[in-house]
Amino acid sequence: MDKLPVVVIGAGPQGLASAAHLRERGLRPLVLERGAGAGAAVAEWGHVRLFSAWPELVDPASVRLLESTGWEAPTTGYPTGQQWVERYLAPLAQALGQHVRFGVEVVGVSRAGRDRLVSSGRADQPFTVHLRDGAGVESRIAARAVIDASGTWGRPGPAGADGLPAIGERSARQISYRIPDHREPGVHAGKHTVVLGSGASAFNALHELTRIAAHSPGTRITWAIRRAVRDDTFGGGGADELPERGALGLRARAAVESGAVGLVTGFRTARVRTMGDQVVLVGEDGAELGPADAVVALTGFRPDLSFLAEVRLDLDPTLEAPRSIAADIDPNLHSCGSVRATGAADLAQPEPDLYLVGMKSYGRAPTFLALTGYEQVRSVAAALAGDHEAAARVELVLPDTGVCGGAGTFDEPEAADGGCCAPATPISISRRTVNLL
Repeated sequence: MDKLPVVVIGAGPQGLASAAHLRERGLRPLVLERGAGAGAAVAEWGHVRLFSAWPELVDPASVRLLESTGWEAPTTGYPTGQQWVERYLAPLAQALGQHVRFGVEVVGVSRAGRDRLVSSGRADQPFTVHLRDGAGVESRIAARAVIDASGTWGRPGPAGADGLPAIGERSARQISYRIPDHREPGVHAGKHTVVLGSGASAFNALHELTRIAAHSPGTRITWAIRRAVRDDTFGGGGADELPERGALGLRARAAVESGAVGLVTGFRTARVRTMGDQVVLVGEDGAELGPADAVVALTGFRPDLSFLAEVRLDLDPTLEAPRSIAADIDPNLHSCGSVRATGAADLAQPEPDLYLVGMKSYGRAPTFLALTGYEQVRSVAAALAGDHEAAARVELVLPDTGVCGGAGTFDEPEAADGGCCAPATPISISRRTVNLL
Protein backbone atom coordinates (compact mmCIF):
# COMPACT_ATOMS: atom_id res chain seq x y z
CA MET A 1 0.00 0.00 0.00
CA ASP A 2 2.82 2.44 0.82
CA LYS A 3 4.06 2.23 -2.76
CA LEU A 4 0.77 3.49 -4.15
CA PRO A 5 0.14 7.19 -4.79
CA VAL A 6 -2.12 9.49 -2.84
CA VAL A 7 -4.66 10.55 -5.45
CA VAL A 8 -5.68 14.21 -5.31
CA ILE A 9 -8.81 15.14 -7.24
CA GLY A 10 -8.54 18.62 -8.75
CA ALA A 11 -5.60 20.84 -9.72
CA GLY A 12 -6.94 24.00 -8.15
CA PRO A 13 -5.28 25.91 -5.30
CA GLN A 14 -5.92 23.28 -2.63
CA GLY A 15 -5.30 20.29 -4.87
CA LEU A 16 -1.89 21.55 -5.96
CA ALA A 17 -1.05 22.57 -2.38
CA SER A 18 -1.95 19.04 -1.26
CA ALA A 19 0.57 17.66 -3.71
CA ALA A 20 3.27 20.07 -2.52
CA HIS A 21 2.76 19.06 1.13
CA LEU A 22 2.63 15.35 0.32
CA ARG A 23 5.79 15.58 -1.77
CA GLU A 24 7.57 17.48 1.00
CA ARG A 25 6.75 14.64 3.40
CA GLY A 26 8.08 11.95 1.10
CA LEU A 27 4.71 10.69 -0.12
CA ARG A 28 3.83 10.28 -3.80
CA PRO A 29 0.94 12.50 -4.92
CA LEU A 30 -0.96 12.12 -8.17
CA VAL A 31 -3.19 15.08 -9.03
CA LEU A 32 -5.98 14.36 -11.49
CA GLU A 33 -7.61 17.33 -13.22
CA ARG A 34 -10.34 17.13 -15.83
CA GLY A 35 -9.51 20.59 -17.17
CA ALA A 36 -6.75 21.40 -19.61
CA GLY A 37 -4.56 23.23 -17.12
CA ALA A 38 -3.97 24.27 -13.54
CA GLY A 39 -6.76 26.23 -11.92
CA ALA A 40 -9.20 25.49 -14.73
CA ALA A 41 -12.17 26.56 -12.61
CA VAL A 42 -10.40 29.73 -11.46
CA ALA A 43 -9.69 30.61 -15.09
CA GLU A 44 -13.44 30.65 -15.77
CA TRP A 45 -13.75 33.68 -13.49
CA GLY A 46 -10.35 35.03 -14.39
CA HIS A 47 -11.61 38.60 -14.86
CA VAL A 48 -12.73 38.85 -11.21
CA ARG A 49 -10.35 40.43 -8.69
CA LEU A 50 -9.92 38.46 -5.48
CA PHE A 51 -10.54 40.14 -2.14
CA SER A 52 -7.57 38.31 -0.58
CA ALA A 53 -4.10 39.79 -1.05
CA TRP A 54 -1.25 37.79 -2.57
CA PRO A 55 0.25 36.64 0.77
CA GLU A 56 -3.12 35.04 1.64
CA LEU A 57 -3.35 33.20 -1.69
CA VAL A 58 -0.13 31.16 -1.66
CA ASP A 59 0.55 28.01 0.33
CA PRO A 60 3.80 27.74 2.34
CA ALA A 61 4.87 24.30 1.07
CA SER A 62 4.06 25.35 -2.48
CA VAL A 63 6.14 28.50 -2.06
CA ARG A 64 9.10 26.43 -0.83
CA LEU A 65 8.84 24.19 -3.88
CA LEU A 66 8.51 27.11 -6.29
CA GLU A 67 11.36 29.09 -4.78
CA SER A 68 13.66 26.14 -5.47
CA THR A 69 12.99 26.82 -9.18
CA GLY A 70 13.85 30.53 -8.94
CA TRP A 71 10.24 31.69 -8.69
CA GLU A 72 9.60 34.81 -6.63
CA ALA A 73 6.41 35.17 -4.63
CA PRO A 74 4.23 38.22 -5.33
CA THR A 75 4.03 40.21 -2.12
CA THR A 76 1.55 43.02 -2.70
CA GLY A 77 -1.73 43.65 -4.43
CA TYR A 78 -4.93 41.76 -5.15
CA PRO A 79 -4.72 39.54 -8.24
CA THR A 80 -7.50 38.64 -10.62
CA GLY A 81 -8.30 34.98 -11.04
CA GLN A 82 -6.30 34.93 -14.26
CA GLN A 83 -3.28 36.44 -12.54
CA TRP A 84 -3.58 33.86 -9.75
CA VAL A 85 -3.41 31.13 -12.37
CA GLU A 86 -0.61 32.62 -14.46
CA ARG A 87 1.68 33.78 -11.66
CA TYR A 88 1.15 30.98 -9.12
CA LEU A 89 -1.01 27.98 -10.02
CA ALA A 90 0.45 27.25 -13.48
CA PRO A 91 4.08 27.54 -12.28
CA LEU A 92 3.22 25.31 -9.30
CA ALA A 93 1.75 22.62 -11.56
CA GLN A 94 4.85 22.82 -13.74
CA ALA A 95 7.10 22.43 -10.68
CA LEU A 96 5.12 19.34 -9.64
CA GLY A 97 5.75 17.87 -13.08
CA GLN A 98 4.69 14.25 -13.49
CA HIS A 99 2.68 14.40 -10.28
CA VAL A 100 -0.09 16.25 -12.17
CA ARG A 101 -2.23 14.88 -15.02
CA PHE A 102 -4.65 17.04 -17.01
CA GLY A 103 -7.61 16.10 -19.19
CA VAL A 104 -8.72 13.20 -17.02
CA GLU A 105 -11.95 13.12 -15.00
CA VAL A 106 -12.53 11.07 -11.86
CA VAL A 107 -15.89 9.35 -12.33
CA GLY A 108 -15.82 7.00 -9.33
CA VAL A 109 -13.96 6.11 -6.15
CA SER A 110 -14.29 2.80 -4.31
CA ARG A 111 -12.27 0.08 -2.53
CA ALA A 112 -10.67 -2.72 -4.52
CA GLY A 113 -13.15 -5.59 -4.78
CA ARG A 114 -15.55 -4.06 -2.27
CA ASP A 115 -18.63 -1.96 -2.83
CA ARG A 116 -20.10 0.31 -0.19
CA LEU A 117 -21.91 -2.55 1.59
CA VAL A 118 -18.84 -4.72 2.29
CA SER A 119 -17.14 -4.10 5.64
CA SER A 120 -14.84 -7.11 5.96
CA GLY A 121 -11.21 -6.13 5.35
CA ARG A 122 -12.27 -2.88 3.78
CA ALA A 123 -9.56 -0.64 5.22
CA ASP A 124 -6.85 -3.10 4.11
CA GLN A 125 -7.73 -2.68 0.45
CA PRO A 126 -6.45 0.16 -1.74
CA PHE A 127 -8.81 2.65 -3.27
CA THR A 128 -9.74 2.18 -6.89
CA VAL A 129 -10.14 5.47 -8.75
CA HIS A 130 -12.06 5.23 -12.00
CA LEU A 131 -11.11 7.69 -14.72
CA ARG A 132 -12.35 8.90 -18.09
CA ASP A 133 -10.26 10.97 -20.50
CA GLY A 134 -11.41 13.52 -23.04
CA ALA A 135 -11.88 10.84 -25.68
CA GLY A 136 -14.16 8.83 -23.41
CA VAL A 137 -11.57 6.13 -22.72
CA GLU A 138 -12.02 4.63 -19.25
CA SER A 139 -9.33 3.33 -16.90
CA ARG A 140 -8.68 2.90 -13.21
CA ILE A 141 -5.74 3.26 -10.84
CA ALA A 142 -5.05 2.11 -7.29
CA ALA A 143 -4.37 4.60 -4.48
CA ARG A 144 -3.37 4.39 -0.82
CA ALA A 145 -5.46 7.49 0.01
CA VAL A 146 -7.74 9.98 -1.73
CA ILE A 147 -7.95 13.74 -1.19
CA ASP A 148 -10.98 15.26 -2.90
CA ALA A 149 -10.18 18.89 -3.73
CA SER A 150 -12.57 19.07 -6.68
CA GLY A 151 -14.41 22.14 -5.37
CA THR A 152 -18.00 23.10 -6.13
CA TRP A 153 -17.64 25.40 -9.16
CA GLY A 154 -19.25 22.93 -11.53
CA ARG A 155 -22.58 22.88 -9.68
CA PRO A 156 -24.01 26.39 -9.27
CA GLY A 157 -27.26 26.89 -7.40
CA PRO A 158 -30.41 27.49 -9.44
CA ALA A 159 -32.53 30.62 -9.68
CA GLY A 160 -35.44 28.80 -8.07
CA ALA A 161 -35.92 29.83 -4.45
CA ASP A 162 -36.76 26.30 -3.30
CA GLY A 163 -33.33 24.99 -4.29
CA LEU A 164 -34.61 23.41 -7.50
CA PRO A 165 -34.63 25.02 -10.94
CA ALA A 166 -37.64 27.30 -11.28
CA ILE A 167 -40.32 26.22 -13.70
CA GLY A 168 -39.02 27.21 -17.14
CA GLU A 169 -35.47 27.87 -15.90
CA ARG A 170 -33.79 24.96 -17.67
CA SER A 171 -34.96 26.11 -21.08
CA ALA A 172 -34.36 29.84 -20.56
CA ARG A 173 -31.20 30.69 -22.52
CA GLN A 174 -31.20 34.18 -20.98
CA ILE A 175 -30.08 32.82 -17.59
CA SER A 176 -26.38 32.66 -16.73
CA TYR A 177 -24.70 31.39 -13.57
CA ARG A 178 -21.41 33.26 -13.98
CA ILE A 179 -20.21 36.76 -13.09
CA PRO A 180 -20.41 39.08 -16.14
CA ASP A 181 -17.20 40.51 -17.57
CA HIS A 182 -17.24 44.26 -18.27
CA ARG A 183 -14.76 43.67 -21.11
CA GLU A 184 -17.41 41.57 -22.87
CA PRO A 185 -20.61 43.61 -22.42
CA GLY A 186 -22.54 41.39 -24.82
CA VAL A 187 -26.23 41.15 -23.95
CA HIS A 188 -25.90 43.52 -20.98
CA ALA A 189 -24.99 46.77 -22.77
CA GLY A 190 -28.09 48.90 -23.29
CA LYS A 191 -30.27 46.11 -21.92
CA HIS A 192 -31.95 45.09 -18.64
CA THR A 193 -30.17 42.55 -16.44
CA VAL A 194 -31.51 41.02 -13.22
CA VAL A 195 -29.01 39.73 -10.65
CA LEU A 196 -30.18 37.09 -8.15
CA GLY A 197 -28.16 36.38 -5.00
CA SER A 198 -26.74 38.25 -2.03
CA GLY A 199 -23.15 37.10 -1.55
CA ALA A 200 -19.73 38.17 -2.80
CA SER A 201 -20.44 36.80 -6.28
CA ALA A 202 -23.54 38.99 -6.58
CA PHE A 203 -21.54 42.00 -5.36
CA ASN A 204 -18.94 41.31 -8.05
CA ALA A 205 -21.65 40.96 -10.70
CA LEU A 206 -23.14 44.33 -9.75
CA HIS A 207 -19.68 45.90 -9.96
CA GLU A 208 -19.06 44.50 -13.45
CA LEU A 209 -22.51 45.52 -14.66
CA THR A 210 -22.21 49.09 -13.35
CA ARG A 211 -18.94 49.36 -15.26
CA ILE A 212 -20.80 48.32 -18.40
CA ALA A 213 -23.61 50.77 -17.66
CA ALA A 214 -21.15 53.65 -17.27
CA HIS A 215 -20.26 53.33 -20.96
CA SER A 216 -23.55 52.05 -22.38
CA PRO A 217 -26.60 54.35 -22.11
CA GLY A 218 -29.86 52.55 -21.50
CA THR A 219 -28.31 49.77 -19.45
CA ARG A 220 -30.52 48.83 -16.50
CA ILE A 221 -29.57 46.66 -13.53
CA THR A 222 -31.99 45.13 -11.04
CA TRP A 223 -30.79 43.27 -7.99
CA ALA A 224 -33.31 40.87 -6.42
CA ILE A 225 -32.72 39.34 -2.99
CA ARG A 226 -34.88 37.00 -0.94
CA ARG A 227 -34.87 38.94 2.32
CA ALA A 228 -35.31 42.49 3.54
CA VAL A 229 -32.31 44.82 3.70
CA ARG A 230 -30.62 44.67 7.09
CA ASP A 231 -27.32 45.61 8.68
CA ASP A 232 -25.37 42.67 7.26
CA THR A 233 -26.85 42.67 3.74
CA PHE A 234 -23.78 44.47 2.41
CA GLY A 235 -21.22 42.49 4.42
CA GLY A 236 -18.89 43.76 7.12
CA GLY A 237 -17.79 46.98 5.43
CA GLY A 238 -15.01 48.77 7.24
CA ALA A 239 -15.06 46.20 10.07
CA ASP A 240 -13.95 43.40 7.75
CA GLU A 241 -10.35 42.38 8.39
CA LEU A 242 -10.06 41.67 4.66
CA PRO A 243 -10.56 45.25 3.43
CA GLU A 244 -11.31 44.33 -0.18
CA ARG A 245 -13.99 41.89 0.94
CA GLY A 246 -15.63 44.69 2.91
CA ALA A 247 -15.26 47.05 -0.05
CA LEU A 248 -17.29 44.71 -2.28
CA GLY A 249 -20.37 45.21 -0.14
CA LEU A 250 -19.78 48.93 0.22
CA ARG A 251 -19.66 49.29 -3.58
CA ALA A 252 -22.93 47.37 -3.89
CA ARG A 253 -24.58 49.65 -1.34
CA ALA A 254 -23.29 52.76 -3.09
CA ALA A 255 -24.63 51.48 -6.42
CA VAL A 256 -28.09 51.02 -4.90
CA GLU A 257 -28.08 54.39 -3.17
CA SER A 258 -26.94 56.19 -6.31
CA GLY A 259 -29.72 54.66 -8.38
CA ALA A 260 -27.32 52.77 -10.64
CA VAL A 261 -28.87 49.54 -9.36
CA GLY A 262 -32.52 49.00 -8.57
CA LEU A 263 -33.12 46.80 -5.51
CA VAL A 264 -36.02 44.40 -5.06
CA THR A 265 -36.34 42.69 -1.67
CA GLY A 266 -38.33 39.65 -0.59
CA PHE A 267 -38.37 38.21 -4.11
CA ARG A 268 -38.23 34.40 -4.38
CA THR A 269 -38.25 33.02 -7.88
CA ALA A 270 -40.73 30.24 -8.66
CA ARG A 271 -41.15 30.47 -12.43
CA VAL A 272 -39.37 31.85 -15.49
CA ARG A 273 -41.65 32.92 -18.32
CA THR A 274 -40.08 33.50 -21.72
CA MET A 275 -41.36 36.40 -23.81
CA GLY A 276 -39.53 36.34 -27.13
CA ASP A 277 -35.93 37.33 -26.42
CA GLN A 278 -36.73 38.34 -22.84
CA VAL A 279 -37.82 36.61 -19.64
CA VAL A 280 -40.09 37.52 -16.75
CA LEU A 281 -39.32 36.14 -13.30
CA VAL A 282 -42.40 35.15 -11.31
CA GLY A 283 -42.11 35.08 -7.52
CA GLU A 284 -43.62 32.55 -5.18
CA ASP A 285 -46.21 35.17 -4.21
CA GLY A 286 -47.15 35.77 -7.84
CA ALA A 287 -45.24 39.06 -8.19
CA GLU A 288 -43.51 39.45 -11.55
CA LEU A 289 -40.11 41.01 -12.23
CA GLY A 290 -39.02 42.02 -15.71
CA PRO A 291 -39.00 41.77 -18.62
CA ALA A 292 -35.25 41.18 -18.54
CA ASP A 293 -32.83 40.59 -21.38
CA ALA A 294 -30.51 38.61 -19.09
CA VAL A 295 -30.64 37.02 -15.65
CA VAL A 296 -27.48 36.35 -13.65
CA ALA A 297 -28.23 33.75 -10.96
CA LEU A 298 -25.53 33.68 -8.27
CA THR A 299 -27.14 31.68 -5.49
CA GLY A 300 -24.22 29.59 -4.27
CA PHE A 301 -22.72 26.22 -5.20
CA ARG A 302 -23.20 22.57 -4.25
CA PRO A 303 -20.68 19.72 -3.98
CA ASP A 304 -20.77 16.91 -6.55
CA LEU A 305 -20.96 13.72 -4.48
CA SER A 306 -21.95 11.42 -7.35
CA PHE A 307 -18.48 9.90 -7.87
CA LEU A 308 -18.20 9.16 -4.13
CA ALA A 309 -21.32 6.99 -4.06
CA GLU A 310 -19.39 3.78 -3.24
CA VAL A 311 -17.38 5.14 -0.31
CA ARG A 312 -18.64 5.81 3.19
CA LEU A 313 -19.23 9.45 4.09
CA ASP A 314 -20.49 11.21 7.20
CA LEU A 315 -21.86 14.53 5.98
CA ASP A 316 -24.17 17.08 7.56
CA PRO A 317 -27.63 16.64 6.00
CA THR A 318 -28.08 20.39 5.53
CA LEU A 319 -24.73 21.61 4.23
CA GLU A 320 -23.36 18.37 2.71
CA ALA A 321 -20.12 19.19 4.54
CA PRO A 322 -18.20 16.92 6.95
CA ARG A 323 -20.36 16.67 10.04
CA SER A 324 -17.57 17.72 12.41
CA ILE A 325 -17.27 21.21 10.91
CA ALA A 326 -20.88 21.86 9.93
CA ALA A 327 -21.93 23.72 13.09
CA ASP A 328 -19.01 26.12 12.71
CA ILE A 329 -19.79 27.10 9.12
CA ASP A 330 -23.60 26.89 8.98
CA PRO A 331 -24.94 30.35 8.01
CA ASN A 332 -28.26 29.46 9.68
CA LEU A 333 -26.51 29.41 13.03
CA HIS A 334 -24.03 32.26 12.86
CA SER A 335 -21.71 34.33 10.79
CA CYS A 336 -19.61 35.64 13.66
CA GLY A 337 -16.47 36.81 12.01
CA SER A 338 -14.21 33.95 11.09
CA VAL A 339 -14.83 30.26 11.54
CA ARG A 340 -12.16 28.15 13.17
CA ALA A 341 -9.39 26.50 11.20
CA THR A 342 -10.06 22.86 10.32
CA GLY A 343 -7.66 19.95 10.09
CA ALA A 344 -7.43 16.26 9.34
CA ALA A 345 -9.40 15.15 12.40
CA ASP A 346 -12.31 17.39 11.39
CA LEU A 347 -12.29 16.25 7.78
CA ALA A 348 -11.78 12.50 8.27
CA GLN A 349 -14.56 10.25 6.99
CA PRO A 350 -15.75 6.78 7.99
CA GLU A 351 -13.81 5.64 4.91
CA PRO A 352 -10.22 5.64 6.25
CA ASP A 353 -7.72 7.84 4.38
CA LEU A 354 -10.42 9.70 2.44
CA TYR A 355 -10.58 13.47 2.93
CA LEU A 356 -12.72 16.24 1.49
CA VAL A 357 -10.77 19.51 1.45
CA GLY A 358 -11.08 23.02 0.07
CA MET A 359 -14.43 24.32 -1.13
CA LYS A 360 -15.68 20.73 -1.31
CA SER A 361 -15.28 20.45 2.47
CA TYR A 362 -17.63 23.40 3.04
CA GLY A 363 -20.45 21.82 1.06
CA ARG A 364 -23.04 24.53 0.45
CA ALA A 365 -21.58 27.01 2.96
CA PRO A 366 -20.26 30.22 1.33
CA THR A 367 -17.56 31.34 3.77
CA PHE A 368 -14.50 29.45 2.53
CA LEU A 369 -11.09 31.15 2.17
CA ALA A 370 -7.95 29.91 0.43
CA LEU A 371 -6.14 30.21 3.76
CA THR A 372 -8.58 27.71 5.25
CA GLY A 373 -7.81 25.16 2.54
CA TYR A 374 -4.05 25.52 2.85
CA GLU A 375 -4.27 24.76 6.57
CA GLN A 376 -6.51 21.78 5.83
CA VAL A 377 -4.12 20.18 3.37
CA ARG A 378 -1.10 20.81 5.58
CA SER A 379 -2.84 18.88 8.36
CA VAL A 380 -4.09 16.09 6.07
CA ALA A 381 -0.63 15.53 4.56
CA ALA A 382 0.83 15.32 8.07
CA ALA A 383 -1.81 12.76 9.08
CA LEU A 384 -1.15 10.60 6.03
CA ALA A 385 2.58 10.74 6.79
CA GLY A 386 1.93 9.56 10.35
CA ASP A 387 2.87 12.86 11.99
CA HIS A 388 -0.21 13.12 14.18
CA GLU A 389 1.22 15.88 16.38
CA ALA A 390 1.63 18.15 13.37
CA ALA A 391 -1.78 17.13 12.04
CA ALA A 392 -3.43 18.20 15.29
CA ARG A 393 -1.58 21.49 15.51
CA VAL A 394 -3.38 24.66 14.35
CA GLU A 395 -1.14 27.02 12.37
CA LEU A 396 -3.71 29.55 11.22
CA VAL A 397 -5.83 32.41 12.54
CA LEU A 398 -8.54 33.44 10.10
CA PRO A 399 -9.50 37.09 9.48
CA ASP A 400 -12.77 38.39 10.88
CA THR A 401 -15.57 39.18 8.43
CA GLY A 402 -16.93 42.07 10.45
CA VAL A 403 -20.37 40.44 10.31
CA CYS A 404 -22.09 39.05 13.38
CA GLY A 405 -25.51 37.50 13.68
CA GLY A 406 -27.42 34.48 12.45
CA ALA A 407 -29.48 34.24 9.30
CA GLY A 408 -32.60 35.27 11.19
CA THR A 409 -36.10 33.93 10.88
CA PHE A 410 -36.59 33.51 7.15
CA ASP A 411 -39.79 35.52 6.80
CA GLU A 412 -38.91 38.01 9.54
CA PRO A 413 -35.29 38.99 8.90
CA GLU A 414 -35.11 41.26 11.89
CA ALA A 415 -35.53 38.36 14.33
CA ALA A 416 -32.54 36.43 15.68
CA ASP A 417 -32.84 32.70 15.06
CA GLY A 418 -29.95 31.05 16.82
CA GLY A 419 -27.63 33.91 15.94
CA CYS A 420 -24.38 34.25 17.82
CA CYS A 421 -24.71 37.94 18.65
CA ALA A 422 -27.30 40.64 18.95
CA PRO A 423 -30.16 40.37 16.45
CA ALA A 424 -29.50 41.84 13.04
CA THR A 425 -31.84 44.72 12.38
CA PRO A 426 -33.39 46.09 9.20
CA ILE A 427 -31.88 49.28 7.83
CA SER A 428 -33.16 51.96 5.52
CA ILE A 429 -31.20 53.03 2.49
CA SER A 430 -31.94 55.52 -0.22
CA ARG A 431 -32.63 53.66 -3.42
CA ARG A 432 -34.34 53.79 -6.75
CA THR A 433 -37.67 51.98 -6.59
CA VAL A 434 -38.11 49.08 -8.97
CA ASN A 435 -41.69 48.35 -9.85
CA LEU A 436 -42.80 44.77 -10.19
CA LEU A 437 -45.14 44.02 -13.05
